Amino acid sequence: MTDQTRQEPNPSVSLRNEKKARRDDNRILRRFLRNRAAVLSVILLGVIVAMTIGAPLIQRYNSDQIDLRARSSPPDSTHWLGTDRVGRDVWSRLLNGGQVSLIVGFGATIVSTLIGTVLGAISGYYRGWVDMLVMRITDVFMTFPSIIIMLTLAAMLPRSVWTIVFIIGGLSWTGTARMVRSQVLSIREMDYITACRALGYTNTRIVIVHILPNLFGSLVALVTFAIGSAILTEAGLSFLGLGVPPPTPSWGNMLEAARNLDILRNVPWMWTPPAIMLVLTVLAVNFIGDGIRDAVDPRMVI
Repeated sequence: MTDQTRQEPNPSVSLRNEKKARRDDNRILRRFLRNRAAVLSVILLGVIVAMTIGAPLIQRYNSDQIDLRARSSPPDSTHWLGTDRVGRDVWSRLLNGGQVSLIVGFGATIVSTLIGTVLGAISGYYRGWVDMLVMRITDVFMTFPSIIIMLTLAAMLPRSVWTIVFIIGGLSWTGTARMVRSQVLSIREMDYITACRALGYTNTRIVIVHILPNLFGSLVALVTFAIGSAILTEAGLSFLGLGVPPPTPSWGNMLEAARNLDILRNVPWMWTPPAIMLVLTVLAVNFIGDGIRDAVDPRMVI
């Protein structure tokens, strides 16, 4: 009975910890809101996401609808951003292409974050031969020329949005794994983790409940940068003709039109809008990542 009583949490201690956690959360939020570039980027990214999700409501034509009488026509009241070589509306394709690019960006980041977090946590917590094995696998993946591997896999596998998601995500987890490992190596030596072991908590519970939540801030900042990188990677693959298969639009395969010198010079409305959207989206994501990174940095002045 005495041992059981000793192991029960003290309500006053739990209340103090809860209040401290709320104060920390409020402090992080205040730091983030003081970063004007990050706040404006949140608004901008929200507008872009809302436009792509609401594409069926604001597009004027189906993204695959062809108007042979209006091929390569400049912007006008009928086609706000003009049409492409086969007469498809650029505005509609821009909105629907944003859906695909954002799905690839967020999807690939989720895949890479899950792989990197699991492997990094296992490596940092168990150390020893487990750490050595996981880190050697990570080193091998880091030595691969990732863009060459991506191009090879994209050429060999069936082309689809989800194939691109898993190719990019499956080759982009190494940085996350190394960051998580270094953080876990430090956290696992703290007194409260030692207390958890003394109370008989399982390793899985210690890692998931008591270690990973402390990585949230750093992980979120890393994830935001990974989203921008994944969007650019998809754009690069599509520009080379090995990304999202046509006629499905994406900002990357819309930019593929710029490979034609005549279009690059004389039909700028075909490639300028997706280029601008790519720049704005990646800049917004990166500014948000900077804001989150600065907000969770304990060295920042309150």
